[in-house]
Amino acid sequence: MDAVKIKQRAQEIFPEITEMRHYLHAHPELSWQEVETSKFIETKLKELGYTNIKRGFGGTESGVTADLVANPSGPCVALRADIDALPLAEQNTCAYKSTEESVMHACGHDGHISCLLGVAKLLAEMKDQLPGKVRLIFQPAEESGKRSGAKEMIAGGALDGVDAIGGMHLWSFVPTGIVQWKNGPVMASADGWNAVITGKGGHGAMPHEAIDPTIAAANFIGAIQTIVSREMNPVDTVVVSLGKLLSGDAFNIIPPKVELVGNIRTFNPKVREEMEGRLRRIADGIAAAYRCTAELNVDYYYPSVINHAGATDVLREAAKAIVGEENMQESPLLMVSEDFSFFQQKIPGTFYFVGVGSKEKGTDYPHHSPHFNIDDDGLPVAIAVMTSFAVSMLEKMSDKTFKA
Repeated sequence: MDAVKIKQRAQEIFPEITEMRHYLHAHPELSWQEVETSKFIETKLKELGYTNIKRGFGGTESGVTADLVANPSGPCVALRADIDALPLAEQNTCAYKSTEESVMHACGHDGHISCLLGVAKLLAEMKDQLPGKVRLIFQPAEESGKRSGAKEMIAGGALDGVDAIGGMHLWSFVPTGIVQWKNGPVMASADGWNAVITGKGGHGAMPHEAIDPTIAAANFIGAIQTIVSREMNPVDTVVVSLGKLLSGDAFNIIPPKVELVGNIRTFNPKVREEMEGRLRRIADGIAAAYRCTAELNVDYYYPSVINHAGATDVLREAAKAIVGEENMQESPLLMVSEDFSFFQQKIPGTFYFVGVGSKEKGTDYPHHSPHFNIDDDGLPVAIAVMTSFAVSMLEKMSDKTFKA
């Protein structure tokens, strides 16, 4: 099936996919609780004739993988969609508004599920034309932070026998129908840090009898900004942010300790590795200068999304055949993060964006907003692009000289 036919079929199944998206939007489930969502996906895949269906990862009933085997000896490409919602009370008034209190699909994952099921339908229709295998990965818990759904699915065998992977995000910051791609780094790593600076509490009227950790904490806050301004190569993008500061309970009491919590983001894996040592050096030095002690820990969440050249080139050409050169854009670097990066640490892959933002339809709100929604007109574009990518990727990988 060529690009024209793929695009036509994606448009023909548009009503079915839209209805599916609205149903999923109305019935969101939080990370690692996507049981009914996973059952819904499993049922649809069985109807389409997919095999080797597995539901339940990470010791839960959430997450689904399934295979379409056209040529058992051919290459295998995986396609991934995340399926979890957010703990947020929806403030939209659409007919398919969330029916779950304080839970909503505020990031577009309902659209990701629907689009990948649409791709599943199109690929099943052209199964005889495929030179290999397709693995569909419906991943739970993309929003869960440290307990990443991607990591659990990899541990559960989701990438076993897979040669390359593609992932897509519907993006409200981009006009409907625009496809954004980028080679190399595209989304930042995300890590959290926690520092406790301990001194000696005392009366506010007698500071000489206390060891004030707030003074040390204040200097620590200022000093960590010099990591970016004075220690890093200016061409390396790094963010060191403070998100929480807890100190004391009363105006006239010097507290015994101060807790600080923040995050680190960068595109450079080497820089990421170095940040814990830099923070620890400053915490220990500042604390010692003010007669305090410091304890610092870093929680490593998501690596940076770094797209592989071969897979990204295939995506770019496949998408261009669907939307035209005029609707292709190179993505800017994004400081937000995605656990799709864990898949890319194991096999070559590419992650790209399809616009669903429309000011006229009110779908240009930021992701994670209680007003977030999707312009459904972007769904056929997303389906056609991913289908075209899968077909093109299998054809390219059938050539043994191709490097994903």
